[in-house]
Amino acid sequence: MAGLNKLVGSYDEALAGLTNDMTVMVGGFGLCGIPEGLINQMVKLGVSGLTAISNNAGVDDFGLGLLLRHKQISTMIASYVGENATFERQMLSGELNVILTPQGTLAEKIRAGGAGIPAFFTATGYGTPVADGKETREINGRHYVLEEALTADFALIRAWKADTMGNLVFRKTAANFNPMMATAGKITVVEVEEIVEPGELDPDHIHTPGIYVDRVIKGAFEKRIEQRTVKQA
Repeated sequence: MAGLNKLVGSYDEALAGLTNDMTVMVGGFGLCGIPEGLINQMVKLGVSGLTAISNNAGVDDFGLGLLLRHKQISTMIASYVGENATFERQMLSGELNVILTPQGTLAEKIRAGGAGIPAFFTATGYGTPVADGKETREINGRHYVLEEALTADFALIRAWKADTMGNLVFRKTAANFNPMMATAGKITVVEVEEIVEPGELDPDHIHTPGIYVDRVIKGAFEKRIEQRTVKQA
């Protein structure tokens, strides 16, 4: 990897520098748009004590559920975790510290972190346990909660297409938490389906500029369906 070329040739290189007790943001919504290969590499590396920021925790045997199964995550900052029995078991036993965050608030905390905004006020959660221990303020007759921004040591992102300079295009619902997380990591690593040369992407269709991206790797994806429902014959 040299100059403006962000490509790396292996998952070892993609996650070089990831160590125990770091904070990682992981893109995706359910199992849609998750960086499958990067998650698998974290399992292989055996890093532990991680703080994971993600909309959800995957399922028991896929996505972040693999890290939970190997007890590599110590703190989970998430919005929805209802599909993972391992998560539930570890949370109830006290093995896993869980910070449940309203989904819109979570998205804005990440966006703010990427924009260099340290905190913001939101009405969401006022008068509920979400506001416990946080500053509140009345503004124009309405009550608000102060929420601090989120950043991470590593942001692990899944995109559809990238050029070698790290410019990214997301496809359909895989453009969930990925674009905002790409801006909020000290090191942003992107796993993509297709890589093209600079100039091949329409500038008007680029969702995340390469300035936010540090490493790009071409992945192979299983694209598992979280809940498959079929019509009976």
